[in-house]
Amino acid sequence: MSAALKLETKSESEDPIVEVKTALETLTTEVKAKADNDNKLVARITELETKLARPNIIRGANDNVESSAEQKAFEAYLRTGDKAGPEELKTLTVSSDPQGGYLAPSEMSTEFVRNLVQYSPIRAVASVRSTGSPSVIYPARTGVTNAKWKGEAQTQEASEPAFGQAEIPVNEVNTYVDISNQLLADSAGSAEQEVRLALAEDFGQKEASAFLIGTGSNMPKGLFVDPAIAPYAATSNAAVSFEDFINVYYDLPAAYRANGTWGMNSKTLAAARKLKDASGQFLWQPSVQVGQPESILGRPVIELIEADDIGSNKSPVIFGDFSGYRIVDRVSMSILVNPYIRATDGVTRFHATRRVGGAVLQAAKFRKLKNPA
Repeated sequence: MSAALKLETKSESEDPIVEVKTALETLTTEVKAKADNDNKLVARITELETKLARPNIIRGANDNVESSAEQKAFEAYLRTGDKAGPEELKTLTVSSDPQGGYLAPSEMSTEFVRNLVQYSPIRAVASVRSTGSPSVIYPARTGVTNAKWKGEAQTQEASEPAFGQAEIPVNEVNTYVDISNQLLADSAGSAEQEVRLALAEDFGQKEASAFLIGTGSNMPKGLFVDPAIAPYAATSNAAVSFEDFINVYYDLPAAYRANGTWGMNSKTLAAARKLKDASGQFLWQPSVQVGQPESILGRPVIELIEADDIGSNKSPVIFGDFSGYRIVDRVSMSILVNPYIRATDGVTRFHATRRVGGAVLQAAKFRKLKNPA
């Protein structure tokens, strides 16, 4: 009997109907679990779509930043007005409006509003060198020998070239800027970048101005104020003419005018663009290629902000090979950040320093157009 029972049990366990039933039950359980997961996923997607459909859901760069207490309080005030809780009202800043009210919380933007800083592109055309000394002395030949024609048996005469020196002192320009630590922190680093950019623009403008109109006293000697550059008299004290440009162009030696560049400010350039010759051809010619400068008599033009306007006893135009002006860099602009000197005031100081010199080395390479008095 025991053997019969064992045989019956074995037969039932190997019954294919039972196996299929068991497999179906297992599959049903798995499908149900998957369906539950799908339903949860659909519900989650629906919830996210609902949130995205709400106005002002996109906050920009600070999506993962939790609202401040002041922002939360202001939102509560907008929803409920004066019925907002005392804690929310205490958090808000009371405005100076006599009718009462509360100011919206401030937000520090990472975008800075800045004005354009213009300066003349003198460095792009001048001769630039570096030095490790407080000044640079260039030996200069100021004259040639004096050979003479002689007949047979006539005695030769001695002559000597003339030599001199041209010294370019290195000058320093500097300043410092104080910025509150709160501004530096709230701006996420952009305030410090703006300070550095402002200093670089300021120093660039100061340098360019000194290279053109500097007095030479504790600053570079300017190109326009150097008395060694020969002037050429214009035909009028209140205008420039087509003939003036031709005269200045050919008054410069051919070796120099081949590398010459015209320099003038925007007002003079506007007047030059209107000039025509007898056949109606414009003096000024537009660039024929992208990236190439406009030209006058085949030579490029640069805009020099510091140049004189057209007027009595003024020099509105300069022409020449600008390699005759030498710029000497001693130290590039350096910025020292000092967070300690005014730490008790919550202020960081930025020190900026630049050492540079400039002077005309070869005045013969230039001509100035000068209006008569």
